[in-house]
Amino acid sequence: MELQAGKTRRRSLRASSGRRNLIPPGGGDRGRRRPRTCPRALLALGPDRRALMRSPPAAHGGLSTAAAAGPAAQEPRPERAAGPQAAGGAGRLRCADHLVDMMNIKAFTLVSAVERELLTGDKEHISIECVECCGRNLYVGTNDCFIYHFLLEEKVMPTGTASFIATKQLHRHLGFKKPVTELCAASALNRLLVLCDNSITLVDMLNLEPVPSGARIKGAMTFAVNENPVSGDPFCVEVCIISVKRRTVQMFLVYEDRVQIVKEVSTPEQPLAVAVDGYFLCLALTTQYIILNYSTGLSQDLFPYCSEEKPPIVKRIGRQEFLLAGPGGLGMFATVAGISQRAPVHWSENVIGAAVCFPYVIALDDEFITVHSMLDQQQKQTLPFKEGHILQDFEGRVIVATSKGVYILVPLPLEKQIQDLLASRRVEEALVLAKGARRNIPKEKFQVMYRRILQQAGFIQFAQLQFLEAKELFRSSQLDVRELISLYPFLLPTSSSFTRSHPPLHEYADLNQLTQGDQEKMAKCKRFLMSYLNEVRSTEVANGYKEDIDTALLKLYAEADHDSLLDLLVTENFCLLTDSAAWLEKHKKYFALGLLYHYNKQDASAVQLWVKIVNGDIQDSTRSDLYEYIVDFLTYCLDQELVWTHADWLLQKSEEIGVQVFTKRPLDEQQQTSFNPDDIISCLKKYPKALVKYLEHLVIDRRLQKEEYHTHLAILYLEEVLRQRAAIGSKDAEATEMQTKLRRLLQKSDCYRVHLLKEKIQGAGLPMESAILHGKLGEHEKALHILVHEMGDFSAAEDYCLWSSEGQDTACRQRLFHTLLAMYLRAGSSAHELTVAAVDLLNHHAREFDATQVLQLLPDTWSVQLLCPFLTGAMRDSIHARRTTQVALGLAKSENLIYMYDKMKLKGNAVRLSEKKLCQLCQNPFGEPVFVRYPNGGLVHTHCAASRHTTPSSPSPGTRT
Repeated sequence: MELQAGKTRRRSLRASSGRRNLIPPGGGDRGRRRPRTCPRALLALGPDRRALMRSPPAAHGGLSTAAAAGPAAQEPRPERAAGPQAAGGAGRLRCADHLVDMMNIKAFTLVSAVERELLTGDKEHISIECVECCGRNLYVGTNDCFIYHFLLEEKVMPTGTASFIATKQLHRHLGFKKPVTELCAASALNRLLVLCDNSITLVDMLNLEPVPSGARIKGAMTFAVNENPVSGDPFCVEVCIISVKRRTVQMFLVYEDRVQIVKEVSTPEQPLAVAVDGYFLCLALTTQYIILNYSTGLSQDLFPYCSEEKPPIVKRIGRQEFLLAGPGGLGMFATVAGISQRAPVHWSENVIGAAVCFPYVIALDDEFITVHSMLDQQQKQTLPFKEGHILQDFEGRVIVATSKGVYILVPLPLEKQIQDLLASRRVEEALVLAKGARRNIPKEKFQVMYRRILQQAGFIQFAQLQFLEAKELFRSSQLDVRELISLYPFLLPTSSSFTRSHPPLHEYADLNQLTQGDQEKMAKCKRFLMSYLNEVRSTEVANGYKEDIDTALLKLYAEADHDSLLDLLVTENFCLLTDSAAWLEKHKKYFALGLLYHYNKQDASAVQLWVKIVNGDIQDSTRSDLYEYIVDFLTYCLDQELVWTHADWLLQKSEEIGVQVFTKRPLDEQQQTSFNPDDIISCLKKYPKALVKYLEHLVIDRRLQKEEYHTHLAILYLEEVLRQRAAIGSKDAEATEMQTKLRRLLQKSDCYRVHLLKEKIQGAGLPMESAILHGKLGEHEKALHILVHEMGDFSAAEDYCLWSSEGQDTACRQRLFHTLLAMYLRAGSSAHELTVAAVDLLNHHAREFDATQVLQLLPDTWSVQLLCPFLTGAMRDSIHARRTTQVALGLAKSENLIYMYDKMKLKGNAVRLSEKKLCQLCQNPFGEPVFVRYPNGGLVHTHCAASRHTTPSSPSPGTRT
């Protein structure tokens, strides 16, 4: 019984590290010190992982299961359904009720590799102790010191499942009475490292014969090969052993026929398991895990662990990263720097072995194989497997074994796993798995696969009305948006050649099937499509099929009576005319249909449609001001024939608004267009109000100086004034407004026929207009006489003097004001009103008079006080003029003095003239002592200076002296 118990103990310890764990002799319970509770930081986790691992349980100083595993670990765990025993046992298993029933996916299938009969036959006492796989070569070590060599052949069944056929090559006894505890193939050396009876023997991989030199490593309890070697020698293997010496590990170089010790390092406690990466050793000691640099001797504590309760696990899973069995049923990841870059996985408390097949961590306990994702730390699959004690991975091939048989965990293709998740509507898990698959798939193939997965996930979210998530997936996957549009009946144009992706991205025929006829859901889906199409129509996603997108968007807007329909049509768009026009007409969007016609350069059809709406022939309440819109549209229309076609209709509706089609045309167009004002006037003869508006436009706005237009407008004004006076009999507000326009035109314009208007006004009782016309003829006294004596309007007389002299010199204005003053004074002192008017004229317009002449005209009886404002202003102006003249005179004198100084200065310099002196213009000598000297000293002939006005050596004008 003791012997059997000892075998079981050794077997479980070997399984815990894969192949390199062993409790040393004398390393049992006696004399062991239990680990302290929470000695210090458990593991230097990354910042996003520390929160998961904050509360160590008091039982053993490890990490809190609930805190480390997250919310899933704290929820009640339902029973896991038991399946058939994959290890060949009969019956069914019931799970312990503490195991978590996760939403499983089928990531691996368990396939038998070596059956019991092929290995042990009917020998019950023979059991498997260790396995090794290198390519097609499978090696098995047994408890009776035999090594078996098999060749594996993988076959794929028509159903897609894999099977293995093992062909036995040979077996050999090592000559010991102890079990073969570990095997490791060194294919570069064609050697198999065999640990048996604390010695590592080198044997040939093919014939299993020990090397002739007898090279071996003695005193080894367990070993690990450095898969990230530092020696740089391709013809050797670096091996780390846990020595039988207490608290000692040793590094060896193993060659084809010899071994060489490199380093021996002491450890603070007895090591139980080891994994190697470069210079770093990850060691499971009696009470904790550490990272040890065997080159420098420096070590980094990771976290405590009680080896008395369960065997440790140490696995190298990648460059400078290890997987460890932590407290509380946690699989912990640690780097050589002592930090964790991944969240831990939660596996069984009784795990005895672990392996990694990216992106999964596989754990083995007494009854099950569990598969956990390294990406989201969730348990993905559970396989019943009883009596298993070996779990190892060999370059992506995962092997498990019982004491009697060897099995292989065959991974299902990641793409199939992802598709299974998508079929189960587990979108987030599928995306996490797809991202994790990047490292195992070529870049181009991954991009194609990942884009399709994103698109499938987007349609799943869309079907669940998760529109924000769906939109993000569609955009990131660069979905051909027509895949989405095709779900909506009749949205794609009839001319579209689009066909759905094959195999399909979803299972729905159309939106009706997806929503099962639910109108509310259908409306939500249509609102989402409107939003999505509006976002992508101006991006690269729309390149190549903008017509399909814009046409579908127009149809959605029209059906939903959406305000953005008009915005779409008045901006750049690619709506197909045939499909869009039929759809707009179907939904009675006639105004929008007109905009569509206009965008497609069919303005005549657009205006004709809008005219029918205004006339009530068809109904569309989109715009209540459609008539004004048509006027504005035709105003900017370059098609003159179209404008003339609808001009009468516009004017019949409203003369004042309709005429704007002529009056508000852009000025640059008016200068280039062939619209003739005479033609427009002829057209407007039937519409007097419109004619007045147009003539005002020509005369006032455009300031055309053509006598015909000015006279015509003045006559129309006059006729309207006379008509109003005849109808009303007195001046009302409207008549005053029209008279004001007439007077303003008569005052400002110089292009009308004065005599013609004078004849028409004569006898009409319009004295102000008559006065203005007299003034235009230069008959100022007659005009002032009418204003002063007939109308008695002194203010109008003053205004007449101002506007009549506008643009003239000061003398002209003085003559007008003196004429008006003389007219006031000729009435004598008996006309009190004229006297007051004369005083006011002088006091208000003092600057417009010559004070000397005024004083000679004034009666002697007028007091100085009466004319005080006039006299004060006259004195001020006189003094100001005198002082201004004095200042100007002083400035002139100063300037003259400066010129005189410059001239004297120039004359003071002697000028030598000789026969050798040449004219700088013609280069001839001077024949007479007459010359011209420039300020720069240049001398020229007088006749040369007369013909040239610049100095010979300077481009600036010169001044002769």
